[in-house]
Amino acid sequence: MPALAVIGLAVWLALLSGCERSGPASVVVPDGDPERGIGVIRGIGCGRCHTIPGIHGADGLVGPPLDHWAKRSFIAGRLPNTPENLVQWIQDTHAIDPESAMPTLGLAEQQARDVAAYLYTLQ
Repeated sequence: MPALAVIGLAVWLALLSGCERSGPASVVVPDGDPERGIGVIRGIGCGRCHTIPGIHGADGLVGPPLDHWAKRSFIAGRLPNTPENLVQWIQDTHAIDPESAMPTLGLAEQQARDVAAYLYTLQ
């Protein structure tokens, strides 16, 4: 393989690896409860739009699948994937991206924290 091709492949692989979160395997959402998050996710019907592992019937294809959430680097390609940003995104998506197709869910901050806590269990 020519040296230029090897360098190109190495650069491409390095760029791909940058799309996955590095660092600790588990993220803690302050005051979030993953078990309550499951109830919120079921109650508001997130699975109608998203595929969500561990949630029976959550096999929607409108929004992106939420598998491997804890390993993702960005939220909607816009925000660093941090607990604070995810809670804000869940609670008021349109404040961040007015053009987002995600509906306003009307969740209280605690509910958003619980949903975020569950999503971060998805390795």
